[in-house]
Amino acid sequence: MEATILPLPDDVAALKALLAATIQRADDAEARLATAAARESATQAMIAHLKLQIARLRREQYGPSAERSRRLLEQMELQLEDLEADSGEDDVAAGAATAKATSVAPFERKRPVRKPFPAHLPRERVVIAAPCSCPACGGSRLSKLGEDVTETLEVIPRSWKIIQTVREKVACRDCETISQPPAPFHVVPRGWAGPSFLAMLLFEKYGQHQPLNRQADRFAREGVPLAVSTLADQVGAAAFVLTPLYRRIEAHVLAAERLHGDDTTVPVMAKLKTDVARLWVYVRDDRPFAGADPPAALFHYSRDRRGEHPRAHLASWSGILQADAYGGYGELYREGRLPGPVREAGCFAHARRKFFELADVEGTARKRSRGERTSMIYPIALEAVRRLDAPFDIERTINGKPAATRLAARQEISAPLMAELHAWLVAQQAMLSRNHDLAKAINYMLRRWEAFTRFLDDGRVCLTNNAAERALRCVPLGRKAWLFCGSDRGGQRAAILYTLIQTARLNDVDPQAWLADVLARIADHPAARVDELLPWHWRQPRAALAA
Repeated sequence: MEATILPLPDDVAALKALLAATIQRADDAEARLATAAARESATQAMIAHLKLQIARLRREQYGPSAERSRRLLEQMELQLEDLEADSGEDDVAAGAATAKATSVAPFERKRPVRKPFPAHLPRERVVIAAPCSCPACGGSRLSKLGEDVTETLEVIPRSWKIIQTVREKVACRDCETISQPPAPFHVVPRGWAGPSFLAMLLFEKYGQHQPLNRQADRFAREGVPLAVSTLADQVGAAAFVLTPLYRRIEAHVLAAERLHGDDTTVPVMAKLKTDVARLWVYVRDDRPFAGADPPAALFHYSRDRRGEHPRAHLASWSGILQADAYGGYGELYREGRLPGPVREAGCFAHARRKFFELADVEGTARKRSRGERTSMIYPIALEAVRRLDAPFDIERTINGKPAATRLAARQEISAPLMAELHAWLVAQQAMLSRNHDLAKAINYMLRRWEAFTRFLDDGRVCLTNNAAERALRCVPLGRKAWLFCGSDRGGQRAAILYTLIQTARLNDVDPQAWLADVLARIADHPAARVDELLPWHWRQPRAALAA
């Protein structure tokens, strides 16, 4: 069937009117299409935002601390970021399309309420002068009624400068002695890098996970070509200068009566391959029981994971160690150890994770939808997760309170729950085969029951070892960027800088600003007062940072 084509008028004016109407209809159709696309993008972004909120709330409520759940949240955040960008792009396109249309209402995207800009940022006033005469009548008798201020956030690109330090030289006409002020301090002898540049270099490498070759490429694009080997010299020298602060943080951490301990892998270059080395962390954090001492994180590097390394790290320490069930800690828990035995405190997050993996209903459904092999969902595992969640609910109500208050609440509420949990685990163990996955998860707790009930006798003990896992999170993030350490010395240097940066973050201190100030002062600072340079003693007003 052929389409019916209406005869076109022969009159030129009628043809122009028909063309104008056709163009207008095309503009209206384009505007409606763009508005629909913008509305759909905004809806998808809103759905992704709500899904992310639900996932976060579910994770907070049920407490799954598995690495997989964290990666899923990060993936959802990236997806939301792209959808928000799509929505913004479609919103602008819809606005441009509706401006040409006559019968299509513009699409108004619902945006979150924008927070005011920080007060410490400097303001630059750009005044658009009012007209000198009235645009309506041409009169010159104008009176000012007020003004409207529109704030726009702007950034000044990074600027480089050379500081020339001039040291005048004088000669005495009486004794002919020549004198001159001493040269300024540089981290590298006869060096060239200023403290702010060094702080940026260190923080970008160890805090923002940008290898030196990427930094060198960026510097070259900004007109300052610097060789990677030259930058590496500065990093090594700065790490040496900052070692006294590392030692003071080490002494502060090992002065605690309770520590969190954990480790993670870090590839290191070897002949024709990479070996799997380790970064260990020991965290002192007394904030959960309202302790007055500042938090700190201590990192160590080792070529392997032998138990001799934690024994060497904690050779002079005794107290409560909150860690996983790594066998290398066993010698620390031995009776008769000098200077004293280390008491083990179990991590409920590790124990819960073993049951949660066997009761992950959503994860099993996702695998089935992708046609992947799935494991069984065990009702016993679901019940174990429910019972393990009860102590977490109690801990949320007493977190941050004094140790005595926490201990009293645990003795009154948590102790009966733990007794019921122990009896239930023993009963379930008797009905399971020794090699069953559930039996292994139950044995993990029963064999260390004294460690898991340590929190009932001491209000300072936490339920989980999440403090150490949070401190170690910087290493997996960095591995994606720098892939491996170049040598054992590089791993030891990373441990020093990770210690400084993560400790500054724990004390809510800007690591880069702190490092810049420390590198500028440490040469003239008395060695007996080096504690004054530690992050928890360092404060700098935001206005000074902005300046």
